[in-house]
Amino acid sequence: MSSRRPLPIVVLSDLHLGTFGCHARELLAYLKGIQPEVLILNGDVIDIWNFKKSYFPKSHFKVVKRLISMAQKGTEIYYITGNHDELLRRFADADLGRIHLRNSLVLTVGGVRTWFFHGDIFDASIQNARWLAKLGGWSYDLLIWVNRGLNVLLERMGREKYSLSKTIKDSVKKAVKYVGDFEQAAAEMAVRQGYGRVVCGHIHQPQLRQVTLGDRRIDYLNSGDWIENLTALEWDGRQWTLYQHPDLREPEEEDQKVDASARELLTWVLAETSATQ
Repeated sequence: MSSRRPLPIVVLSDLHLGTFGCHARELLAYLKGIQPEVLILNGDVIDIWNFKKSYFPKSHFKVVKRLISMAQKGTEIYYITGNHDELLRRFADADLGRIHLRNSLVLTVGGVRTWFFHGDIFDASIQNARWLAKLGGWSYDLLIWVNRGLNVLLERMGREKYSLSKTIKDSVKKAVKYVGDFEQAAAEMAVRQGYGRVVCGHIHQPQLRQVTLGDRRIDYLNSGDWIENLTALEWDGRQWTLYQHPDLREPEEEDQKVDASARELLTWVLAETSATQ
């Protein structure tokens, strides 16, 4: 008898496979514990911005293989492109069996027209200064890598883990305002488009709340990320809930080893997408 939890819909975003910060082992454990009818990957799944030929661990490739296996066993997977995997946007509307590539998605969930998209269209740094956004992405990955080593030392000293990035975000008023502005902009655009619910990723801030706009109220949901929060959105047929997976692992030697087949596959994908530009 399967121990996997059956769920009508699961939403994941900002996995950032191919970066130091991705919690691929925890992600794989989560995927092995669910049996969704529909799995929505809401952007920044494979981090093409920060892709390195020297770094794509076996644990990351196991996630890719697990997703393919889920599709083969009946799960409909919608891969919505984000800014870190924007090279795939030119191939939107492509279908490979039960795997569907899209730039956005609209589904009726619980009687509510629901709009799924990554959310980077609200980010002025991406729209107007792409090089600055990419620099920020590289810096963020480096910060996460340093933080990972710091937490290993803290745990050996018997102290609690510490998030440098969360501390920086929470202490900078502009960062807090950015999150609020993002949520407001997403809700306003969804209302203008005639949707009753909007589901985003991008800002690595899991959320499930209602936004009031005049006499209208709209559900705003964000699936968070698998760098810091390890969260997912789950629809059980009646309501949406935020799931948070425990952060249990320390960096292991295997995570520093590159899976050769993964490296060859991703190098080929990058070459193909670059050639079409």
